[in-house]
Amino acid sequence: MSQPLLQVQNVEAYYGNIRALGGVDVAVNEGEIVCLIGANGAGKSTLMMTICGSPQARTGSITFQGRDITRMPTHEIARLRIAQSPEGRRIFPRMTVYENLQMGAGLDNQKFFDEDVKRIFTLFPRLEERQHQRGGTLSGGEQQMLSIGRALMARPKLLLLDEPSLGLAPLISRQIFEAIGKLNKNEGLTVFLVEQNAFAALRLAHRGYVMVNGLVTMSGTGQDLLANPEVRAAYLEGGHH
Repeated sequence: MSQPLLQVQNVEAYYGNIRALGGVDVAVNEGEIVCLIGANGAGKSTLMMTICGSPQARTGSITFQGRDITRMPTHEIARLRIAQSPEGRRIFPRMTVYENLQMGAGLDNQKFFDEDVKRIFTLFPRLEERQHQRGGTLSGGEQQMLSIGRALMARPKLLLLDEPSLGLAPLISRQIFEAIGKLNKNEGLTVFLVEQNAFAALRLAHRGYVMVNGLVTMSGTGQDLLANPEVRAAYLEGGHH
């Protein structure tokens, strides 16, 4: 089997003296959607941020396309075409939708700019309607679409999505998950997804990992984890569908 696109091996990360990740192993193969589920505070977002170099892993290694990126600064990691749509969206509220997409494109991709904007507008027609509107005036769902669109403007080889459906109405969440599925199917985009909506994430993903207190406790195909009684009891029963 060829080497994973992204491999995280035995990674520990700390905030000050508090250990947030306790030796995590995760792999994402090219062309896959892989999701990471777990309760609030399990360390999911920390793993995403550690992959991007902030905080840096204290032990273990992170490789991307066979290259060790564990000690690389964040901006250099981004240059390898790893793009992140962070938790809380973090768009530029005073810039228009169009300007936000320009910020995502980076200097290397200007020649593809028009083509890429068109691609984003096809994926999220709402953004085309709102292209001259300031980011801060958009609804939560539109801001999430913009955050993903901005990340896609970098033409990533790996898209990291942190809680894309957080705080969104079910209908909008569904649109976002459908768009992610489309990108993967039609363009072969590799996606690593952190998501509280375990049901939607596992249905979408080829494989998943379950994180508890900074450790990966389970992994398997999306279907296997959906059917797993422990996963069902912890993440899928009650309000989690």
